[in-house]
Amino acid sequence: MRIESVEAFPLRFPRDYAGALGSGGSPAQLKGEGEYRWASTYPCLYSTLIETALVRVRLDDGTEGWGEAQAPIAPEVPCAIVERILRVAVMGQEFCPSRQGIAELWERMYSTMRVRGQTGGFMLDAISGVDLALWDLAGQCTGQSISVLAGGTRSRVSAYLSGVPGGRWDEAQRWRNTGVAAIKVYYRSTLNELLADLGRAEGIFGRAALAVDALWRLDPFTARELCRRLNGIMFLECPFPPEEAEWHIDLARSTDVPLAIGESYRTRYELRRLLECDAVRFLQPDLGRSGLTEGMRIADLARSHGVKIVPHVSIAQAPQLAAAIHFAAAQSEASLLEFNPTILDAANQFLASPLEVRDGCYLVPSGPGLGVRFSASAPWIQEGRDSNNP
Repeated sequence: MRIESVEAFPLRFPRDYAGALGSGGSPAQLKGEGEYRWASTYPCLYSTLIETALVRVRLDDGTEGWGEAQAPIAPEVPCAIVERILRVAVMGQEFCPSRQGIAELWERMYSTMRVRGQTGGFMLDAISGVDLALWDLAGQCTGQSISVLAGGTRSRVSAYLSGVPGGRWDEAQRWRNTGVAAIKVYYRSTLNELLADLGRAEGIFGRAALAVDALWRLDPFTARELCRRLNGIMFLECPFPPEEAEWHIDLARSTDVPLAIGESYRTRYELRRLLECDAVRFLQPDLGRSGLTEGMRIADLARSHGVKIVPHVSIAQAPQLAAAIHFAAAQSEASLLEFNPTILDAANQFLASPLEVRDGCYLVPSGPGLGVRFSASAPWIQEGRDSNNP
């Protein structure tokens, strides 16, 4: 079997931004006008829409797989990389439906721009989109789910609540009643508001089941001060900008609060020093940025340093979500997976059968590959048909 076609689809569609505020992908109030706006309390640009990039890879026997690149803004960029660079790298290549076979194609894609300095960012996001599609293809070809192909045996993965969408604490209580046992709170405004949110969350979930996402807002002094108030929590996520490796290393040595990082790093090369210096207790790879191939290499490296794995999930459609579920199910160190109800609902609207969270756990899709199939009415399905039948 050979790879016959590679297509990318930039997606952009409305969402209830106010209803999602305070949750993953929508943590802070925004300022300004237009589609892209700045966070009001830290320097980061967000979209008021759901934006992502889908990838479809088809074999010469007609089998096709879907992937997704993490693209919360400017999804046209990874799509252009897929269609202008990565397509050239993989088109016509023999496809072997195995971890090793996909890894060889990953290396081929990575090598296209390595010496030109494109070893992160949009380039790796685009590679990850193709990589997920290749894994989906491998499952279609073998009749196995991705988690089984990766050596997993679990049918469920425990979910933790990623923020409180729209500040609806009654919904947080409802999710706790259904079995969701942990929660992450965002440092999205003032310290007093964070401490108030932590008090509410502790009353519902308990101290040991709390995490805090600092949204890269801290410096060495404010991080130490905050950690003094966070003793006993599960972890502190993203205290510093990801470029500041030494800050992470120094903070880990000065506090008992476990640090969690990973969503900003796409390869094992970026993470190796942080892991070797014991700066990380919880690693959070994002499958829309690392892909499954590099994600599993990152997991192997984390495992060798005794680090737990908690995959990151943000703005995503079904391929990213399903990939994260399969990845977590295949990692013995992955005890939790991020859960954002508004994102899950947004993804499920385009699926023939929904992804489910039941009794506090994601149900691992059991079908071949990613185990998810888009409904015939999904806009990109229609677009793909039109492009193949002009």
